Amino acid sequence: MAFTLPPLPYDYTTLEPHIDARTMEIHHTKHHQTYVTNLNAAISKFPELNGLGLVGLNKAAGTEKIPKDIATAIRNHGGGHYNHSLFWKVMTGPTDSNGPSADLKAAIDSAFGSFEAFKEKFNAAATTRFGSGWAWLVVQEDGKLAVTSTANQDNPLQMAIVDTPGIPILGLDVWEHAYYLKYQASRPGYISAWWNVAPKREATDPVVT
Repeated sequence: MAFTLPPLPYDYTTLEPHIDARTMEIHHTKHHQTYVTNLNAAISKFPELNGLGLVGLNKAAGTEKIPKDIATAIRNHGGGHYNHSLFWKVMTGPTDSNGPSADLKAAIDSAFGSFEAFKEKFNAAATTRFGSGWAWLVVQEDGKLAVTSTANQDNPLQMAIVDTPGIPILGLDVWEHAYYLKYQASRPGYISAWWNVAPKREATDPVVT
Protein backbone atom coordinates (compact mmCIF):
# COMPACT_ATOMS: atom_id res chain seq x y z
CA MET A 1 0.00 0.00 0.00
CA ALA A 2 1.38 3.37 -1.01
CA PHE A 3 1.98 6.08 1.55
CA THR A 4 -0.10 9.25 1.23
CA LEU A 5 0.27 12.84 2.33
CA PRO A 6 -1.71 13.23 5.57
CA PRO A 7 -4.09 16.19 5.68
CA LEU A 8 -3.27 18.90 8.16
CA PRO A 9 -5.48 18.83 11.27
CA TYR A 10 -6.09 22.58 10.81
CA ASP A 11 -6.09 25.25 8.10
CA TYR A 12 -2.89 26.72 6.71
CA THR A 13 -3.79 30.00 8.43
CA THR A 14 -4.31 28.48 11.88
CA LEU A 15 -0.77 28.99 13.19
CA GLU A 16 -0.55 32.65 12.20
CA PRO A 17 0.99 35.03 13.06
CA HIS A 18 3.68 32.72 14.41
CA ILE A 19 3.95 30.50 11.33
CA ASP A 20 2.53 32.03 8.19
CA ALA A 21 0.04 30.37 5.87
CA ARG A 22 2.27 30.51 2.79
CA THR A 23 5.09 28.69 4.57
CA MET A 24 2.67 26.06 5.84
CA GLU A 25 1.18 25.49 2.40
CA ILE A 26 4.55 25.12 0.68
CA HIS A 27 5.97 23.04 3.51
CA HIS A 28 3.03 20.63 3.47
CA THR A 29 2.13 20.36 -0.21
CA LYS A 30 5.63 20.61 -1.69
CA HIS A 31 8.26 19.47 0.79
CA HIS A 32 6.29 16.80 2.64
CA GLN A 33 4.69 15.57 -0.57
CA THR A 34 8.14 15.12 -2.11
CA TYR A 35 9.18 12.84 0.74
CA VAL A 36 6.03 10.77 0.28
CA THR A 37 6.49 10.52 -3.48
CA ASN A 38 10.14 9.51 -3.25
CA LEU A 39 9.48 7.03 -0.44
CA ASN A 40 6.81 5.32 -2.54
CA ALA A 41 9.19 5.17 -5.49
CA ALA A 42 11.81 3.44 -3.35
CA ILE A 43 9.38 0.97 -1.78
CA SER A 44 7.95 0.04 -5.17
CA LYS A 45 11.24 -1.67 -5.99
CA PHE A 46 10.99 -3.91 -2.93
CA PRO A 47 7.28 -4.57 -2.25
CA GLU A 48 8.16 -7.02 0.51
CA LEU A 49 8.89 -3.97 2.69
CA ASN A 50 5.30 -2.74 2.53
CA GLY A 51 4.37 -4.58 5.70
CA LEU A 52 6.84 -2.66 7.82
CA GLY A 53 4.79 0.54 7.85
CA LEU A 54 6.28 3.98 8.36
CA VAL A 55 7.49 3.42 11.91
CA GLY A 56 8.94 0.03 11.01
CA LEU A 57 10.80 1.48 8.04
CA ASN A 58 12.35 4.17 10.19
CA LYS A 59 13.39 1.67 12.85
CA ALA A 60 14.96 -0.48 10.13
CA ALA A 61 16.89 2.41 8.56
CA GLY A 62 20.61 1.75 8.65
CA THR A 63 20.18 -1.98 9.19
CA GLU A 64 20.41 -5.00 6.91
CA LYS A 65 16.62 -5.14 6.73
CA ILE A 66 16.73 -2.37 4.13
CA PRO A 67 18.31 -3.26 0.75
CA LYS A 68 21.40 -1.21 -0.04
CA ASP A 69 19.81 0.05 -3.26
CA ILE A 70 17.27 2.09 -1.33
CA ALA A 71 18.99 2.55 2.04
CA THR A 72 19.59 6.27 1.51
CA ALA A 73 16.07 6.86 0.18
CA ILE A 74 14.49 5.13 3.19
CA ARG A 75 16.65 7.09 5.60
CA ASN A 76 15.96 10.44 3.96
CA HIS A 77 12.42 10.15 2.59
CA GLY A 78 11.08 7.69 5.15
CA GLY A 79 12.49 9.97 7.81
CA GLY A 80 11.07 13.06 6.14
CA HIS A 81 7.60 11.53 5.92
CA TYR A 82 7.61 10.39 9.55
CA ASN A 83 9.09 13.61 10.91
CA HIS A 84 6.58 15.86 9.19
CA SER A 85 3.63 13.63 10.02
CA LEU A 86 4.50 14.08 13.70
CA PHE A 87 5.38 17.76 13.33
CA TRP A 88 1.91 18.72 12.06
CA LYS A 89 0.30 16.89 14.98
CA VAL A 90 2.16 18.62 17.79
CA MET A 91 1.10 22.11 16.70
CA THR A 92 -2.18 23.94 17.13
CA GLY A 93 -3.64 27.42 17.01
CA PRO A 94 -2.16 29.93 19.49
CA THR A 95 -5.28 30.00 21.62
CA ASP A 96 -5.28 26.19 21.96
CA SER A 97 -1.64 25.72 22.88
CA ASN A 98 -1.94 24.98 26.58
CA GLY A 99 1.33 23.17 27.11
CA PRO A 100 1.86 19.55 28.12
CA SER A 101 -0.57 17.37 30.00
CA ALA A 102 -0.14 17.01 33.75
CA ASP A 103 1.58 13.63 33.36
CA LEU A 104 4.02 14.88 30.75
CA LYS A 105 4.78 18.03 32.75
CA ALA A 106 5.55 15.88 35.79
CA ALA A 107 7.90 13.75 33.69
CA ILE A 108 9.57 16.89 32.28
CA ASP A 109 9.98 18.35 35.76
CA SER A 110 11.54 15.09 36.92
CA ALA A 111 13.94 14.87 33.98
CA PHE A 112 14.92 18.53 33.58
CA GLY A 113 13.93 20.28 36.81
CA SER A 114 11.20 22.44 35.29
CA PHE A 115 9.39 23.09 32.04
CA GLU A 116 11.42 26.27 31.55
CA ALA A 117 14.66 24.33 31.99
CA PHE A 118 13.42 21.80 29.43
CA LYS A 119 12.58 24.60 26.97
CA GLU A 120 16.04 26.07 27.41
CA LYS A 121 17.67 22.73 26.64
CA PHE A 122 15.33 22.06 23.71
CA ASN A 123 15.91 25.54 22.28
CA ALA A 124 19.67 25.02 22.53
CA ALA A 125 19.40 21.71 20.65
CA ALA A 126 17.34 23.40 17.93
CA THR A 127 19.52 26.50 17.67
CA THR A 128 22.88 24.73 17.62
CA ARG A 129 21.90 22.00 15.13
CA PHE A 130 24.35 22.78 12.34
CA GLY A 131 22.69 23.07 8.95
CA SER A 132 19.35 21.35 8.44
CA GLY A 133 17.73 19.06 10.97
CA TRP A 134 15.39 18.59 13.90
CA ALA A 135 15.20 19.00 17.68
CA TRP A 136 13.41 16.29 19.66
CA LEU A 137 11.95 15.34 23.01
CA VAL A 138 12.05 11.55 23.22
CA VAL A 139 11.18 8.73 25.57
CA GLN A 140 14.21 6.47 25.87
CA GLU A 141 14.14 2.72 26.32
CA ASP A 142 14.44 3.11 30.10
CA GLY A 143 11.36 5.35 30.12
CA LYS A 144 13.29 8.54 30.80
CA LEU A 145 12.90 11.71 28.75
CA ALA A 146 15.78 13.18 26.78
CA VAL A 147 16.37 16.12 24.44
CA THR A 148 18.36 15.50 21.31
CA SER A 149 18.77 16.70 17.74
CA THR A 150 19.36 15.02 14.40
CA ALA A 151 20.69 16.09 11.04
CA ASN A 152 18.68 16.30 7.84
CA GLN A 153 15.64 13.98 8.07
CA ASP A 154 17.11 11.53 10.58
CA ASN A 155 15.01 10.87 13.67
CA PRO A 156 15.37 9.03 16.99
CA LEU A 157 13.48 5.98 15.69
CA GLN A 158 16.46 5.28 13.42
CA MET A 159 18.33 3.54 16.21
CA ALA A 160 21.20 2.27 14.07
CA ILE A 161 21.94 5.81 12.93
CA VAL A 162 21.37 8.26 15.79
CA ASP A 163 23.23 8.86 19.05
CA THR A 164 20.11 9.16 21.24
CA PRO A 165 17.43 6.70 20.14
CA GLY A 166 13.91 6.81 21.51
CA ILE A 167 10.27 7.41 20.74
CA PRO A 168 9.72 11.02 19.62
CA ILE A 169 6.91 12.85 21.36
CA LEU A 170 7.85 16.38 20.27
CA GLY A 171 9.79 17.45 17.21
CA LEU A 172 10.74 20.82 15.76
CA ASP A 173 11.77 21.22 12.13
CA VAL A 174 14.72 23.61 11.85
CA TRP A 175 15.28 23.29 8.10
CA GLU A 176 15.28 26.77 6.57
CA HIS A 177 12.21 25.97 4.47
CA ALA A 178 10.23 25.77 7.74
CA TYR A 179 10.80 29.43 8.59
CA TYR A 180 12.76 31.41 5.99
CA LEU A 181 9.85 33.24 4.34
CA LYS A 182 8.88 34.87 7.63
CA TYR A 183 12.01 34.81 9.78
CA GLN A 184 14.76 34.86 7.12
CA ALA A 185 18.03 33.93 8.86
CA SER A 186 16.63 34.20 12.40
CA ARG A 187 16.26 30.60 13.48
CA PRO A 188 16.09 31.67 17.17
CA GLY A 189 13.16 33.96 16.34
CA TYR A 190 11.31 31.08 14.70
CA ILE A 191 12.04 28.75 17.61
CA SER A 192 10.77 31.30 20.13
CA ALA A 193 7.58 31.87 18.12
CA TRP A 194 6.99 28.13 17.71
CA TRP A 195 6.26 27.71 21.42
CA ASN A 196 3.11 29.79 20.87
CA VAL A 197 1.66 26.99 18.74
CA ALA A 198 3.16 23.95 20.47
CA PRO A 199 2.83 21.59 22.11
CA LYS A 200 -0.73 20.48 21.67
CA ARG A 201 -0.53 17.56 24.03
CA GLU A 202 -3.88 16.02 23.07
CA ALA A 203 -2.64 15.62 19.49
CA THR A 204 0.92 14.54 20.30
CA ASP A 205 1.05 10.92 19.25
CA PRO A 206 4.46 9.23 19.30
CA VAL A 207 3.20 6.52 16.97
CA VAL A 208 2.67 7.77 13.43
CA THR A 209 1.68 4.93 11.09
